[in-house]
Amino acid sequence: MRAFVRQSGNWNRYVNATINTWIAGCAMALLVPAGVAAQAVSPGVFQFLHLPASPRITALGGHLIAVSDGDASLAFANPATLRDESHQFLSFNHNFQVSGMQSGYASYAHHWKKPALSTHFGILYANYGEFEWTDEYFSTLGSFKANEYAVVLGVSREIEGRLRVGVNAKWIQSQLASYGSMGLAFDAGMLYSDTSSNVAVTVLFKNMGLQLTAYDELGEKSALPFEIQVGVSKQLKYLPLRFSLIYRYLDRWNILYDDPYGDRGITLLDGSTQERTATSIWLDNFFRHFVFNTELLLGKQQNFILRVGYNHLMRRELAINNYGSLSGFSFGFGLKVRRFRIDYGRGVYHLAGGNHHFSISTHLSAFRR
Repeated sequence: MRAFVRQSGNWNRYVNATINTWIAGCAMALLVPAGVAAQAVSPGVFQFLHLPASPRITALGGHLIAVSDGDASLAFANPATLRDESHQFLSFNHNFQVSGMQSGYASYAHHWKKPALSTHFGILYANYGEFEWTDEYFSTLGSFKANEYAVVLGVSREIEGRLRVGVNAKWIQSQLASYGSMGLAFDAGMLYSDTSSNVAVTVLFKNMGLQLTAYDELGEKSALPFEIQVGVSKQLKYLPLRFSLIYRYLDRWNILYDDPYGDRGITLLDGSTQERTATSIWLDNFFRHFVFNTELLLGKQQNFILRVGYNHLMRRELAINNYGSLSGFSFGFGLKVRRFRIDYGRGVYHLAGGNHHFSISTHLSAFRR
């Protein structure tokens, strides 16, 4: 009887904690203007928020939301991946993009024992370089620069053993030549991890929020790049492999590119064009929602990791017809050197090139051992 009472008490605490968490999440959503609800189908401004925060994410197709292993860089996309093993995790990431553009992310995580909260702070930045400024007659008037950044503060909490919830708040600043804009975005995630079977499942609401000021004082404010993602990861028991599958845009089914010239079908080897069937269009749209990736974990402490990812949406939008390329594929590795971890990620965007992403990270607590 006493055992039953103890179990009932734990169950009640679990239910109360879950209800309180969802009430807080709903209250946060209600604080966002009603116009946000209609923004789900819009591509939105501040697209740099989709940039991968670390080379690990770059190497895995640009998205990794269902893995929680102490890497606090993952919390930029999904705050629910933040955990106590992320304590004093410090990371510096820099991404060399095409045409001289650069981006990066720096972050620090801290776990607080008494409130039982894990927090992180980070800055995502994107520098698009210097551009030539001309008038309508192509006369050079000078040059201008464009850059954007987001300051993020996130927190996560364990609800009941296997379940974690997390929230990010992002302050956004964008400056494109003489035009500036500010915004506020929120991420909310829930992650369920079963350590006995090495399976994790997550649901994530990304970039809920609003544009506080428009680029043009007389212009209308635009939507943010909101989307809902779900993901699952599985680490094999007898092989050092971890697979992950992410489904993007759960809030929107049709993510096909709206070609103003129409769908010209598939060009055959003889130069003729074969019209696409309704089934092929449906399958194409279906697989554009998915990102597939895997990690090969080598060494007792995962001293060396190989990574491969595939993003079908990126491949379909950036590949060139009748030209073979690796668009949509990505790869990279992670190397542990004493107290530091060095990571590299390569994303292939287009025949014109891709990006090279580097990072160095460490747990500051390791220096006190």
